Amino acid sequence: MTKSFEVQPVAHVVGGRKEPTDDFWGGTRAIIRIDHPNFDAGSAVGLEDFSHVEVTFLFHLVDPDDYHPAPRRPRDNPDWPEGGIFAHRNMRRLNRLGVSRCRLIKVDGQDLHVEGLDAIDGTPVLDIKPWFQEMGPQGDVHQPAWPTEMLRDYYAPPAAE
Repeated sequence: MTKSFEVQPVAHVVGGRKEPTDDFWGGTRAIIRIDHPNFDAGSAVGLEDFSHVEVTFLFHLVDPDDYHPAPRRPRDNPDWPEGGIFAHRNMRRLNRLGVSRCRLIKVDGQDLHVEGLDAIDGTPVLDIKPWFQEMGPQGDVHQPAWPTEMLRDYYAPPAAE
């Protein structure tokens, strides 16, 4: 059964990166500005007690028709195995949704100051949740070697210019 549904941004990313990149998100700071008319500063009360938030956002710069369901190699690297779209975490997806867990630096009314959010300036934010340790993976966690190799520099600080 195929159903579609509509979502509305609750916030937008302000500042931080202007262009998406594959790596070097470490130290990137931005503001998640809650700007939907249904929410006021009360919507963030209590959030300051958490160190991290989980943010669901829209990859708004990606062409909606540019998704790759067929198996392919991560970052087109011939040394890494092919995987279908659900074995990847990239932005070229049918619904163009991204999920990021980032450090919450401070709450200033409807501005959430964050670090390590891998979304760019202007990104529509669809949901914000506090990160609970208890909601992390349960039991043993395993993965192939290629994600560790591929993401070695993902949260490294950007190179000095």
